[in-house]
Amino acid sequence: MGNSLWDRMRRWSAGLLAPLVLALPGTALAQESYPSRPVQLIVPYPPGGNTDLMARALQPALSQALGQSVVIVNRGGASGTIGDAELARARPDGYTIALSPNAPLTTQPHIVPVTYKLESFRFLCLVYDNPQVLVLGRDAPFRDIAGMVNYGRGKKEALVYGSPGQGSTQHILVARLLRAAGIDGLHVPFTGAGPMAQAALGGQIMAFVESPSIPVATGLPVAGVFNASRLSALPDVPTVTEAGYPIVGSSAGGLIAPAGLPDAAAAVLQRACSEAVGSESFRTAAERLNSVPSYATGAEFQERFAAESTANRKVLEELGIARE
Repeated sequence: MGNSLWDRMRRWSAGLLAPLVLALPGTALAQESYPSRPVQLIVPYPPGGNTDLMARALQPALSQALGQSVVIVNRGGASGTIGDAELARARPDGYTIALSPNAPLTTQPHIVPVTYKLESFRFLCLVYDNPQVLVLGRDAPFRDIAGMVNYGRGKKEALVYGSPGQGSTQHILVARLLRAAGIDGLHVPFTGAGPMAQAALGGQIMAFVESPSIPVATGLPVAGVFNASRLSALPDVPTVTEAGYPIVGSSAGGLIAPAGLPDAAAAVLQRACSEAVGSESFRTAAERLNSVPSYATGAEFQERFAAESTANRKVLEELGIARE
């Protein structure tokens, strides 16, 4: 009877401890193959904008590299901060990531209160770095930078321009250009590049700044490039510097995850990102959008955005739009 009681106690103990043993990291049965289900990719802007276009260009190669479907979920609004805030709240299990450009991470926190900071995320890899271009509305009463400046001098706020949000990279570049030219303009913020481009096509705004993918997708004219040199894809478009205003700027973006993402899952995502950015399919898609694939490791990506955040704070203070 003693042996029978002992056997029952041993079986009871084994049954009690089994779930705990399986949950221990490092145990063979606990090692779920990651990823074992689809990965959600948050795009913090509406469909049709540069970030969305870049995400959709990357999606097939990233899905192939991960061996799982990557599902794009658009979470536009508040200059990209709604989508990035959602990511910061997500479970750090590798099944929710985002493709975020610089503005929601390096600019918006200096303008409006947000529920996250750079340390709220694990940076996985930089994906693209697109010089910005000055795009004109279809019915704009000018066709180059000199014409825009002359038009702006005619009447206060006669120049109506758009941006994907107050304090966005694009808004800052227009504001710097207008300030350098000594003119004013009426700023109309949008939830993203897609709705903004539609407004330019419909005649509601005269100009805006965006990545080269937007005029490619819409057929809108380009008046200038915010880059040190002309773009090979737009050889006939002068730089803004050539027009007399030495201003450069780009919209860079990459994959991020919630802070606390395990190293093992991060390593898988980083390898997949490296493969995807280097793939022929992504580079071909990016070239069609006049976009520039640009890979950097997670550490390099984070270091760049941290430095940019510090620099943007100073620019926003000079423009008078930084919060206290």
